[in-house]
Amino acid sequence: MIMKQSKHHIIKIDGHSIAYAEQGEGSPVVLIHGIPTSNLLWRKVMPELAKTHQVFAPDLLNYGKSDKPVEANVSIEAQSRLIVKFMDELGIKSADIVAHDIGGGVAQLIAVNYPERVRKLVLIDAVCFDSWPIPEFIPLQKTGAEENMSLEAFLTMMRGFMPQGVYNKAAMTDEVVDLYLAPWSSEAGKKALFRNFRRLNPEYTQAIAGDLRHLPHETLIMWAENDIFQKPAYASQLQQTIPNAKLIWIKDAGHWLMEEKPEQISGHLIAFLDGVN
Repeated sequence: MIMKQSKHHIIKIDGHSIAYAEQGEGSPVVLIHGIPTSNLLWRKVMPELAKTHQVFAPDLLNYGKSDKPVEANVSIEAQSRLIVKFMDELGIKSADIVAHDIGGGVAQLIAVNYPERVRKLVLIDAVCFDSWPIPEFIPLQKTGAEENMSLEAFLTMMRGFMPQGVYNKAAMTDEVVDLYLAPWSSEAGKKALFRNFRRLNPEYTQAIAGDLRHLPHETLIMWAENDIFQKPAYASQLQQTIPNAKLIWIKDAGHWLMEEKPEQISGHLIAFLDGVN
């Protein structure tokens, strides 16, 4: 069977254009990417989910094909409010929320502050507690860091960074790296990513650490055993903190596990979201 391709749309939220992909019919699922990716992170997972769900994958503000306003607040707290408004605009009262990396921080904030908007929660190699920002990004948060780095040097740095997030280096080809770097491959794009680096602040996840103990949602945590960015110990801490959490380890995979193990990720998602044992 040939799967239909995702439809791509633009929606206005607070005056900013937010790009998103949509595919399938059924109960809604919202996929939230992290840094420095975009909704392309989900391109290998969406078709399977879309067989039984209506799947939405937005680009966060200042990411992907969404607007990149210079003065916008792009903290995970602001992005959590953006996702709720995104759901409002599309008439989604509640959805399964599936999130990766800083998107997982966004999802935790939604679950804590807008619990009625979340049906089931899936956190995949998610930032949490004090797990972030990763050491590689800390020097890039300094004021003026982008001014001291040419576009060529920046892209060289990022091309070296992306393959570190996979266990099987063959999964992160030059073509895949170029897909992810496309939004950042201009001087304006470079500056936008540095603005995102500066808003990586663990105070938001640390502030809700206690609230996670009271989450009512059935929760699935998926974690790559070989993630060098979000350490596996945090997966266990999340599972111990969230009452209704199940933890699945993904072997032979790194942080960008949707690139390495899309079939496995899709299978676990469908089983969890559709209640298949």
